[in-house]
Amino acid sequence: MASTFQSNDTSLADILKNIDSGSYQLPDFQRGWVWDDERICALISSIYSAWPVGALMFLSYGGDTIRFKYRTFTNAEADIKPNVLVLDGQQRLTSIYCAMFSTKPVPTQTAQKNPIERYYYLDIQKCIEALNDRTVDRLDTIISIPADKIIRTNFGRDVVLDLRERASEYDKRFFPLNIVFNRSETSKWRRGYNDYYSSHDNYCDIVDEWDTFETEILDAIFTYSIPVITLNANTSKEAVCRVFENVNMGGVSLTVFELVTASFAADDYDLRSDWHGDEKESKIGRCENMKSKERLLSVVSDVDFLVAMTLMSRYHAFKNGGKAVSCKRQDVLDLELVEYKKHADSLHEGFVMAARFLTEQRIFLERDLPYTTQFIPLSVLLAVLGKRVGDGAVRSKLARWYWSGVFGEMYSSSNETRYANDVVQVMDWVNGGAEPDTVVRADFNAMRLLSLQSRNSAAYKGVMALVLKSKALDFISGKEMDFTVFCDENIDIHHIFPRKYCEDMKYDRRRWNSIINKTPIASQTNRILGGVAPSRYMKIIEDKNLVSDKDANRNIASHLIDVDDLRTDNFDSYFVKRAKELVTLISDAMGKSVSNLSGSDVIEIFGIALD
Repeated sequence: MASTFQSNDTSLADILKNIDSGSYQLPDFQRGWVWDDERICALISSIYSAWPVGALMFLSYGGDTIRFKYRTFTNAEADIKPNVLVLDGQQRLTSIYCAMFSTKPVPTQTAQKNPIERYYYLDIQKCIEALNDRTVDRLDTIISIPADKIIRTNFGRDVVLDLRERASEYDKRFFPLNIVFNRSETSKWRRGYNDYYSSHDNYCDIVDEWDTFETEILDAIFTYSIPVITLNANTSKEAVCRVFENVNMGGVSLTVFELVTASFAADDYDLRSDWHGDEKESKIGRCENMKSKERLLSVVSDVDFLVAMTLMSRYHAFKNGGKAVSCKRQDVLDLELVEYKKHADSLHEGFVMAARFLTEQRIFLERDLPYTTQFIPLSVLLAVLGKRVGDGAVRSKLARWYWSGVFGEMYSSSNETRYANDVVQVMDWVNGGAEPDTVVRADFNAMRLLSLQSRNSAAYKGVMALVLKSKALDFISGKEMDFTVFCDENIDIHHIFPRKYCEDMKYDRRRWNSIINKTPIASQTNRILGGVAPSRYMKIIEDKNLVSDKDANRNIASHLIDVDDLRTDNFDSYFVKRAKELVTLISDAMGKSVSNLSGSDVIEIFGIALD
């Protein structure tokens, strides 16, 4: 197989000339330059000491597979199409170009990240000292001064260094680094330097010093080379993305959104503004628009939207005789702008409908979403279905598919493949075809209830949503826990037989801390219940006339709890009965029988026998 790259050492001088001319530029997805003043000085020191500063990675630009928006390096002003895009080395090359080639001040920052502008000089005398004495720190040979070329002290009142004139540079023997790669300017500076000291008593020594500086320092910089790996022009977007992530392991990973943004920008479409908005133009993006409509949509990322868009685009193409539906990374990178524009608004509405659908399932907050990833195929399905979403039979099938995914725990891995399969198969199902694989294969073993101990599990969150959906009422107020009550009353999941009581009774933690012994309760109600036996907290709330016996029984029963067992503190009987109720709830949601509790199961797992 032919190699997709070539590697060779390249003159730093040639690289900087190409940056200045615009032949070498940056892809739009590259993040901004952030190196501070001290790090730039360290880089300069490494170069003139002929120490390696790491390899660079370039991409030959102009092939048929990649079209990215590009931009020049900081301080470069060329307005041409580049021949090369720099994938790895932006920070180093920007630092070198600004400090050692551009005539403009270097926009950098302090160690505290405060923005500053600097010019850089080499102290000739200290450079010579460093050559002869290894104890001299080479960083001390590099002078960083403000953009006005004046260093002040005493709160700006005293000037300690002024390099605004060439004569001042000669006098201090400070060589300006931004002319080091310009042989003509360097020669002119040297002639001026020699003329300045021509009548000096130590003229011969100063000339010898310069000769050493030029030979050992300036020539070392001018002849410096860097290893460069260049990917060929036909490298795929997927390969570019992978390579970029591999060489930027220490930074923030490149997302497909950034690559697609750069690709769309080549056709003058600002995807970033479409999604995130534009403060300068007071434009609200899709992200904020969606969140303002439905709180749950705050979990949807820019990449999620592009994956869903790819699913939707490929589904429509598939139905018209196109290739199979897929939404893997390469598929997303291949998404065309015309398809994005065609489907963006309907998919946007699909996400809004998905959030409202989940609210109907009694999933109100982001923390309670069983799988955020299931949002993607759900939104696509709703967008494709459009007005058919109001059909009761269609909605029932969507609910069965959704809860099968949750309790079958089908979205814990291989998500892209499942997204594609579910969109195709659920659409076939609602059109009269066979049940989708997710519904057919989903199974829930009743024993799983014991291991549902915290919100880390999708099934745990699912059970709580189903309890709410079964019209659970607050123990004391009797309010049904709809969205308003859920938020206003600060509803959360709490123990029915309180933790302290269970620990005092030395009940098995696996049992009392499982989802079977938990239910949604208002925070104020939970504080009143405290850590005492259920029979006692029931008497407390009734004695305080917070609720009548009849209403209390109704409220408690709405949580699928046997009231008599609760009032007599019969934990074992209550526990088995509620486990069965939850299994039935799950079975109804999935529309199929699930592994139920047998007598031997209860004895083995719960440690008790059925009547």
